[in-house]
Amino acid sequence: MTGETCRDAWGIPHLRADDILELAFLQGRNAALDRAWQIEVERHRFEGTTAAVFGADALGWDRLARRARLADTARRCFDALEPDTRAWVTAYVRGVNSGLQEGADAAQQFARVGLRPGRWEPWTPLGTWLSVHLLFSGFPTKLWRGRVAGELGLGALAMFAADGRGVAGSNGWLVSGDRTRTGKPILAGDPHRIIEDPGVYQQIHLSCPEFDVVGFAVPGVPGIPHFGHTGKVAWSITNAMADCQDVYRERLRRDGAAVEALGPDGWEPAHVHVESVPVAGGGSVDVEVVETARGPVVVGGPDDAEALSLAYPARVGGSLGFDALPRLLRAGSVADVDAALDEWVDPVNVVQAADVAGGTLHRVAGRVPVRHEDNRLHPVPAWEPGRTWQGWYAPMPHEPVDGVAVMANQAGPAAPLGVEFAPDHRAGRIRELLDAKDTWTAAEMPTIHMDTRAGAADRLLELLGDLTGLSREAERLRDRLLGWDRHMRADSTEATLYARVRFALVRRLAGHPALAPLAELPDFPEVLLPWLALVPRVAVGLDNFLADEKPLGLDRADLVRAALEEAAAQPEPERWGALHRLSAWTALPGDGGAVSWPELAGDSECVLSTTRIPDADGHLTRASAARYVWDLANRDDSLWVVPLGASGIDGPHHHDQLPLWERGELVPVVTDWRLLRAEPPVAGYGRRDGGEPSLGE
Repeated sequence: MTGETCRDAWGIPHLRADDILELAFLQGRNAALDRAWQIEVERHRFEGTTAAVFGADALGWDRLARRARLADTARRCFDALEPDTRAWVTAYVRGVNSGLQEGADAAQQFARVGLRPGRWEPWTPLGTWLSVHLLFSGFPTKLWRGRVAGELGLGALAMFAADGRGVAGSNGWLVSGDRTRTGKPILAGDPHRIIEDPGVYQQIHLSCPEFDVVGFAVPGVPGIPHFGHTGKVAWSITNAMADCQDVYRERLRRDGAAVEALGPDGWEPAHVHVESVPVAGGGSVDVEVVETARGPVVVGGPDDAEALSLAYPARVGGSLGFDALPRLLRAGSVADVDAALDEWVDPVNVVQAADVAGGTLHRVAGRVPVRHEDNRLHPVPAWEPGRTWQGWYAPMPHEPVDGVAVMANQAGPAAPLGVEFAPDHRAGRIRELLDAKDTWTAAEMPTIHMDTRAGAADRLLELLGDLTGLSREAERLRDRLLGWDRHMRADSTEATLYARVRFALVRRLAGHPALAPLAELPDFPEVLLPWLALVPRVAVGLDNFLADEKPLGLDRADLVRAALEEAAAQPEPERWGALHRLSAWTALPGDGGAVSWPELAGDSECVLSTTRIPDADGHLTRASAARYVWDLANRDDSLWVVPLGASGIDGPHHHDQLPLWERGELVPVVTDWRLLRAEPPVAGYGRRDGGEPSLGE
């Protein structure tokens, strides 16, 4: 049998085959050809071997991956898959292995670092998923809250809440048929992540006799997990901001070569072994891996006064929920999507779905443990009774759809499952925009993607309006901001001035002596330190500080006045976009080539959520990693775009969607095979006697 790969005008792969296993092989092969460098970096990340490629600077991640036991967890989860799903994932991996060398030959990064592609194991896609999402569910935030509680007391946690303002940004909305011009539902939105080059989402079309699906794949993982349209039903997700990982304070001791951990019933044996991590240029570093009855130890060890272990659903339950993925591909209704997602594990998402019959779905999918309330807030003592998990939260919340449903990481249906959610700024603004019209079309939805109104500005501007005793320069600045339309446009200098006043407030609060114990970073693994920096934490909690008339004992009016005077004393600013420019993450420094990164509108408070994140090499950008509009009246009226392009290889489709993404334009979804350009057919998927899938010659 042979499979067929076609391309549209944007180089997006359209794959079709005679059955689901042949199609999985073809999808894996396409990932290897289009994204060889990207998926090999992810393989090294989950195996904890990035230092073998990038040198000793990468050891921090490798230590975490080894200590969190990502590879072992991936193998366990693969073994627990249903037989049909194992065969499907295995076929995908065979496809990857069939194309890796050819893909590596086309990707210049392999030659730059002297890397030869490795061989993928059947569980490698599950490991890829684990490594991408290990920090996604936010256990480092629990480390931060532990520091705040330890230094300032539990009452101080509220000051730094609304963590989602700085790290979230995803939007999703569902408009039912009674609010659309066609009478059929529309789904739209945009997931937000740190923008990577190549992009984390790959536009793709998968077709076989069982199904025909367009959507966004995660390179290195089969199927279309998050955003898809089968022609009969479409689905999309946003991060539910649920709390599904726990951190335990552990007391460990050595007993010869063995290690023991103090549990609620006394000292108990812990698993321990040593792994060798290779480093580029020769040599290796040993990493001691310890796992208690709670989970793998990720901070500290037996020679420290205390260590920290991590419990996460895939490790505890032995499943990642991958049995849901082929079921999603076969879905023909919202009931099918709903049933498939009962299998989902991590990350926990709010799912929206709609079908051609007018059915709608708004639910939470994933596994959240049932445990003591304190576990949700901060690291808890492993030796205290009542801290272990008591099964999974069920049933997962569902909400009816009344005309529209909006999710923007706020406390919606997932409210019982989390601790900190995004403020309502984005969700409220999307509802306001949707309510401004009686009916909508798919083509009109991108105007919502690109809305730049600063949702939190009103409170600060109200406080500015109440100030007295200002200098002439500060009065002029205040009047200018009060006349501002609250939009963070790229060409706006008022947007820059607003950000300048806001940051002056953050800096003054962060410099207060009361917060001094939090200013010095703890002796934690370097990879976790970005979550523990004080200034960004004050920034995400700024609304809470400003809601208090005496934040940290300061007079709020004096604080705001001083920030305004400080901003007024500075020269006229540049336009917002000149300071707020896209900067994509690459595994190799300088790997972006000659691309000119655009100026950005928006901010963390806007529907067009764009956030500059400081890192060791400068700044990265969190923004929409994809945008989509799924039309249930006619799938070919659907629209999509990614920040860069369809291909991970330097060439015409590596960055060709970037100008469209910058302007808020989307490209049409094409499913008519007559409009596509066919590539030479792929022969290479066969079956041995007995029906076992295998690589052909």
